[in-house]
Amino acid sequence: MERHARLRLLLGEEGLGRLKDATVMVIGLGGVGSACAEALARSGVGTLILLDRDVVEESNINRQALAFTSTLGQVKTEVMARMVHEINPACVTHARRVFLTPDNVADTLDALPRPDYVLDCIDTVSQKLAIAHWCASHAVPLLSSMGAANRLDPAQLQFSNLRKTAVCPLTKVIRLECKKRRIKGVEVLYSTEPPQKPGAPGARTKGESLGSMSYMPPIMGQMIAGKVIRRLSGLEPMPRPPRLYRSREEALAAQ
Repeated sequence: MERHARLRLLLGEEGLGRLKDATVMVIGLGGVGSACAEALARSGVGTLILLDRDVVEESNINRQALAFTSTLGQVKTEVMARMVHEINPACVTHARRVFLTPDNVADTLDALPRPDYVLDCIDTVSQKLAIAHWCASHAVPLLSSMGAANRLDPAQLQFSNLRKTAVCPLTKVIRLECKKRRIKGVEVLYSTEPPQKPGAPGARTKGESLGSMSYMPPIMGQMIAGKVIRRLSGLEPMPRPPRLYRSREEALAAQ
């Protein structure tokens, strides 16, 4: 197809074919997830699973690929599915408006087509941990975005194994909780930049304390999409999925 002509120069027919056969799940369609889903659609990924619970709000317009004056109040998954169809009508989309919780993650994800890759683009700790556990239990590759809020410099973004991260407060919490749940091998994109501290003293809500530049979340989403596109097309090796390890007591009991 002419729309993929420039991709073909770099990926070849085989690489494009691999992307066409791939299924990618994007969880969260905020600043990171919407940019990620858009890039995946433009790359020719054949099937996209899009999950989010929210509607488009005016405060989203500064950073989210699906947020326009014309889409205010509309369900994000529906807006994103329409965008994907406009970009690549051949892409199959499974769009679900759903609020994931630790109690329903397994049932929700099990009911959908099995993905070749899961991209966690949400910012809630309990949900991120449940998604990581599901991927580890099902041997599905996972790439998880960490905090983009209150950062200014995209040059300080980097991919890493979760256990090797530093500076980012969100990675610290996720790292400790994964250890408690015996989840290892989680790959993340995070920032080594110390977060700014905007807002008035005592600010508690996201709107009062979490600033977001127009470029930081979309760059994170594009970086995640780029990594996954290179891997699914065969330009880079696929990673090992996250996994669950047994406690010392369980290992001894199994002997």
